[in-house]
Amino acid sequence: MTMAHRLRMALLSVLIVVVGGCAAGTVVVLTPDPGGKTGAITVSNQAGSVDVASPNQATAVTSNTQAPPPPAAMSQDAINALFSDALSVQPKPPVHYLLYFEKDLVLTPDSAGLLPGILAAIKERDSTDISVVGHTDTVGSREYNLALSKNRADSVRDLLVRKGVDPRYIKVSSHGKENPLIKTADNVSEPRNRRVEVVVR
Repeated sequence: MTMAHRLRMALLSVLIVVVGGCAAGTVVVLTPDPGGKTGAITVSNQAGSVDVASPNQATAVTSNTQAPPPPAAMSQDAINALFSDALSVQPKPPVHYLLYFEKDLVLTPDSAGLLPGILAAIKERDSTDISVVGHTDTVGSREYNLALSKNRADSVRDLLVRKGVDPRYIKVSSHGKENPLIKTADNVSEPRNRRVEVVVR
C-alpha cells in the first residue's frame, strides 16, 4: 500500500498526523466525508480513551502514560495547515449531471449548456471513469424505449468524444422506461424522464 493510498483511506473521515516539537505526538481530527456525514471514533492508548463524534473535533496522543484529552474544535484553517500534504491527495467527489431531451435525440438548450461544465469536471479530475445512462418517459413500447434510451446515451457519449474525451473511459448503459425519475402511468409524456445521467468520478 502506497503512502498516498494510506492517506486517502484516512481521509474517509479521519485525519491523522504525527507532529514534533514541544507538543510532539499524534493528532487525530474527525472530518466529514464527501457527502457531509460524520461518524465517530475512539482514540485510545494505554492510559485511557476518548470518543470523538463531532465534525472537525480533534484530540492527541502525546505519551503512553497520559490519556488523550477531551476533543476540542479545530478551525478549518488549522486543519488545512496541519494536514496540507494529506488534503492535497484527497480525490474529488463524483459529480452528477442530468441532461434532458426535448424529443428523440434533441437536447434542451439548458442541457446542451451543461456540456462545458461536464468537460471541465472530466479534465479537472483527469477522469477515466465516466458513466452515461439513458432513459425515456413511458410513451411507447418497452422495446422502442430501450432503443431510444440507448441512442440517447450514445449521442451524449459521441458529443463528449467529439470534444476530446477518450471513449475508453466512458461506460454507456440504458434503462428504457424502466427507471423513471418521475413515476407515471404507462404512455405518459413526462419531460423529466427523457434524460441521460452523466456521472464523472
